[in-house]
Amino acid sequence: MKAFSRAAIVAILLSLVLAGSARPSAAQGDLVSLSAKDCTYGGEFKTIAATDASTVKFTLCAPDAAFLAKIAFQAFQISPAAYLQKTSGKGDINNLPIGTGPYKLEKWDKGNQIILTRNDAYWGEKAKTKTVVIKWTTDASARLVELQAGTADGIDNVAPGDFAVVSGDSNLKLYERQALNVMYLGMQNTIAPFDNLKVRQAIAYAIDKQRIVDNFYPKGSTVASQFVPKAIFGFTKEVEPFKRDIAKAKQLIAESGVATPIKVALSYRNVVRGYLPQPAIVAQDLQAQLKEIGFDVTLNEVESSTYITQTNKGTFPLFLLGWGADWPDATNFLDYHFGAGANPTFGKTFKEITEPLAKAQQSADPKVRYPLYQEANKQVRDLVPMVPIANGGSAMAFKTTIAGAQASPLTDEKFAFMQNTKGDQLVFIQGGEPGGLYCPDETDGEAFRICGQVAESLYGYEIGGTAPIPKLATACTPNADLTEWTCKLRTGVKFHDGSALTANDVATSYIAQWDASSPLHTGRETQFSYLTASFGGFLNAPPAK
Repeated sequence: MKAFSRAAIVAILLSLVLAGSARPSAAQGDLVSLSAKDCTYGGEFKTIAATDASTVKFTLCAPDAAFLAKIAFQAFQISPAAYLQKTSGKGDINNLPIGTGPYKLEKWDKGNQIILTRNDAYWGEKAKTKTVVIKWTTDASARLVELQAGTADGIDNVAPGDFAVVSGDSNLKLYERQALNVMYLGMQNTIAPFDNLKVRQAIAYAIDKQRIVDNFYPKGSTVASQFVPKAIFGFTKEVEPFKRDIAKAKQLIAESGVATPIKVALSYRNVVRGYLPQPAIVAQDLQAQLKEIGFDVTLNEVESSTYITQTNKGTFPLFLLGWGADWPDATNFLDYHFGAGANPTFGKTFKEITEPLAKAQQSADPKVRYPLYQEANKQVRDLVPMVPIANGGSAMAFKTTIAGAQASPLTDEKFAFMQNTKGDQLVFIQGGEPGGLYCPDETDGEAFRICGQVAESLYGYEIGGTAPIPKLATACTPNADLTEWTCKLRTGVKFHDGSALTANDVATSYIAQWDASSPLHTGRETQFSYLTASFGGFLNAPPAK
């Protein structure tokens, strides 16, 4: 996959003047803006400003080669400023999002289903099907049964053994995804025994990745040699993984000084993902594999939303998880997980990794970035914050009566382009229920799929592809050195509450994430993981505990 060109490095952000000066009332006619005193606070944004009602300008502390791709992601959706101020990121906004998208939320029947209805005031092409009903179950076989019975029109993550079943059914069609993902075994390096490098390295030598892929993954899956998939820029073929060597693994355990058996819980969630089609079975296999080198592993299944929250906080010593591309660049994989602004999922960060990543992010030249990623990948291998195991092939399935069905490599499928030729309702079953629908403060695909129908960002992704395209912005134009970005907003756009989109809405939406001292900097968990992982630290962040 090609790196983004200099012209495709644009982006946008806006803001409220909140920190270090008098806070404006944001009354009608005020233009909101926010500037960092300097760039020593650790983030990428220097200034974010609404320069007129339809223009947003922001200045970066350094160039960003993936800026457009980042702001196209659902975590950077735009909400009405008045709604943010009314809810302060709490309550209604987590359960009742107000966006500009082709669908609006009609009802969320917790534990059962979510109903979306067509937004007839949408600024672009209207949704082809009036109503979308989204349901969920963790059981892939149950999803297929409903599709075959006609009670569902589409399902996500077809089970590995059911690819052939779907392909052989004349009433169904299989839509395969490119494996832009990674499944990994994570370790928390501040919790014993994983604070011991030799223990982490021993696990890297011990795991039989090929066995897992061969036994538990569908066609199109491959063994992961790095955290970055091969199709994403930032994969460096020069950095080879540790080869499986049980004798070496046992030697490292002995050298670590940690007594065996090493008792530890392996935590996981029983939710099917493209990167992990059979979570419980893979966890059992890893349990057996680790026993060979002196581990006594118990399995700890955790409810999905709780699991994501706790892994983001760095709660679990040993855990099974994965990552699918949000945008096709190494920053989405490496910086999000191992950069200076990463969550404490794996414990402390390592300067050996954060420093080359920071330099790579500041260049738009692939020739400059590649050797920096080579160094970062080497350090990730050697320091072992996790062990990459598989790049999972995955697929969706739809009834043949659904015209325009698609499977996005970024799991960014758009229901508005799908038409049920036998009715005016589309029923879709995914793997789980979202934790919340204020997606700036979510990290899970269940939420992002729904947010992507209801809310929009300044940019989005092309249907079925990975290229960023203008959505709420008509264009974002950089200056000569790519440090100042000016975005013009689309005219005639209205939110679902009838209010018109303005630059202040964009500013408020971004500042609510960026400024940790803002009263709007709250959500379901108040982690805003994508802001820090994508654009560095929060402004006015509280001192680290």
